[in-house]
Amino acid sequence: MHNKKIVLALMALSFWSAQAQKRIQEVEVLLNKMTIEEKIGQLNLLTPGGGVATGEVVSKDVESKIKNGQVGGLFGVSGPEKVRIAQEIAVNNSRLGIPLLIGSDVIHGYKTTYPIPLGLSSSWDMELVKQAAQMAAKEATADGINWNFSPMVDIARDPRWGRISEGAGEDPYLGSKIAEAMVKGYQGDDLSATHTMLACVKHFALYGASEAGRDYHTVDMSKIKMFNQYLPPYEAAIRAGAASVMSSFNDVDGVPASGNSWLLTDLLRDRWGFGGFVVSDYTSVNEMIAHGLGDLQAVSALALKAGLDMDMVGEGFQTTLKKSLDQGKVTETDITNACRRVLEAKYLSGLFDDPYRYLDPQRAKKDILAEDNRALARKLATHSFVLLKNHNNILPLKKAGKIALVGPLADSRENMLGTWAPTGDFNLAVTILEGFKNVGAGAIIQFAKGANISDDTDFAKNVNALGERIVIDERSSETMLKEAVDLTNTSDVVVAVVGEASEMSGESSSRTDISIPESQKRLIRALVDTGKPVVLVLMSGRPLTISEELDMPVSILQVWHPGVEAGNAIADVVFGDYNPSGKLTATWPINVGQIPIYHSAKVTGRPAPESGEFQKFRSNYLDAPNTPLLPFGYGLSYTTFEYSDLRLSKKEIGRGESISATVTVKNTGDHTGEEVVQLYLRDVVRSIAPPKRQLKGFQKIKLKKGERKEVTITLTPDDLKFYDAQLEFVSEPGEFKIFVGTDSNADLSESFILR
Repeated sequence: MHNKKIVLALMALSFWSAQAQKRIQEVEVLLNKMTIEEKIGQLNLLTPGGGVATGEVVSKDVESKIKNGQVGGLFGVSGPEKVRIAQEIAVNNSRLGIPLLIGSDVIHGYKTTYPIPLGLSSSWDMELVKQAAQMAAKEATADGINWNFSPMVDIARDPRWGRISEGAGEDPYLGSKIAEAMVKGYQGDDLSATHTMLACVKHFALYGASEAGRDYHTVDMSKIKMFNQYLPPYEAAIRAGAASVMSSFNDVDGVPASGNSWLLTDLLRDRWGFGGFVVSDYTSVNEMIAHGLGDLQAVSALALKAGLDMDMVGEGFQTTLKKSLDQGKVTETDITNACRRVLEAKYLSGLFDDPYRYLDPQRAKKDILAEDNRALARKLATHSFVLLKNHNNILPLKKAGKIALVGPLADSRENMLGTWAPTGDFNLAVTILEGFKNVGAGAIIQFAKGANISDDTDFAKNVNALGERIVIDERSSETMLKEAVDLTNTSDVVVAVVGEASEMSGESSSRTDISIPESQKRLIRALVDTGKPVVLVLMSGRPLTISEELDMPVSILQVWHPGVEAGNAIADVVFGDYNPSGKLTATWPINVGQIPIYHSAKVTGRPAPESGEFQKFRSNYLDAPNTPLLPFGYGLSYTTFEYSDLRLSKKEIGRGESISATVTVKNTGDHTGEEVVQLYLRDVVRSIAPPKRQLKGFQKIKLKKGERKEVTITLTPDDLKFYDAQLEFVSEPGEFKIFVGTDSNADLSESFILR
């Protein structure tokens, strides 16, 4: 049975061969040599500290533990010299010389950081997503890393949750495509190649549905909702060959994920056929004590029995599993199975052939922060930006005249990388002021700060506890505001860079108020009152509530946190060297009272009128419409696109048949531009209530001024399926409606029948 699961893993990773059979045999030979203590030792992931930003616990006496065979992997260690020291201790000073896995959180680039994942997802460009992951793997492996705690594929529909910044947004279809692209980018076709690394899909599972948007909080949902809306991206990553999975902090059906047998064994291994290894999140095994499931020995045994293979930092496995074995609470088979999976990953990485294969110092000099890497990071950033509004078509700006560049983020190098960039160096980032001067040659560009990111000292203190990204200027807010207004009055146009500091989103950064801080709102109002044209460059790690700003006579470009090339990329778009093509991957609410709000919600038995008018005894609010501020899939361009002539390849199909939708798209504006053609589907009648529409296809195209193109998107038989009340993946006969257009409000529609 155990060998069978390894075979499944290898087949999923496309490594099934005579070579793979040899690896299985070698693992078994090694297991037969190991003591029970050495097997338990492989199940521990430790960190010696040094700035790891994911938890409070730091491992002690790591060197002696490695020598004693008590460590399977390390993280928080990088650089060929430092990693070599650790590997030499493991290989030369432990009894069996088993090499270490070296892990890291390479979330959006290693040293060459690119946009946060929510931003990258807004490109809707799977080839670019794959290239981004490939670049991250190339740099990280050049610095000795062979295992990446990425991608995060959690579906998130509550922007109060700070970690929405780390994923692909709200949609399971798009999220699945991005999960697949990232896994393939990190792992390539050969995990033993020195430029590829083990991917780790996280956080398994449902972490993005934390109640009240509060991090680490409980999650509670039906199995139908799990299977149809939240689980697909994890499964897609497994199908793409992900070598490892990380359990989440939250509970699933009342049992914390790290000790949940249904989740880690019944679903992940038995139903999906996953044969890789599962690691806990940072001390999540120990945290099951606070969940109320027992003491450290009890929760460690629970985790192992559930299917968890490696304990991150908590060391409960190391300190209690032998006692649990002696007391009959776990079996040697349980321990051996977990150890086998960890060893197999090391074989797949080529570490047994050469423990130092990732430690060539020449690679680090050549591959990290290379010129072509920075060029790709700049391209990724430009493709991630979303044009939310272009008042009077003020954008793109001319590279001439006087431009007032204002705002607390306009010359803030430390906030360009965004959250979860522990391997990056913000000192290498290009500020927006620098980018404007680099790209906007010919224009006179002058800067004024105008406001603090926030004047709320208590809020700033909480944010700074995570990363010191909010600095409150010693000058008074009135002085800074007057300086910005005076500069604006003597300029032709003002560009205000406003929004969130890096650590205002991300882990442990939940917010109940997701509007722009009041200090910056005052600045925006004052700039608008000057009567000068105003462009808002909006930086954030989440959707924001910007009803006030959207109603103003301003243009708004959403740039997320763009990475090391932030300033150059933003200038490229503002000055028109690249026409923005990004589309939102999470709905933007009017206010927090609408949350959760997402495009694929079900229609109720008492739907609100389509006119949007309030009607008693209908599902609507007294004080706001049901519709969002900005819908999923939304994004403007410097040009315009016209959709027409939607037609289907068939009007009726049978089970197992595909169907294609073709639409004509024309560039009706004055600029060459890219458009994401989106297809949504509604199953009109079925055995469980259907969503009003679901994304089921998209295609990104580029059109010159006046050019038209026919775009065809094909639906496969699986695209018509859903998980029914028995959790069977089925399609049911009846009518389906197809909608095609520029966002989730697409109105071109056709119908077909499934027999």
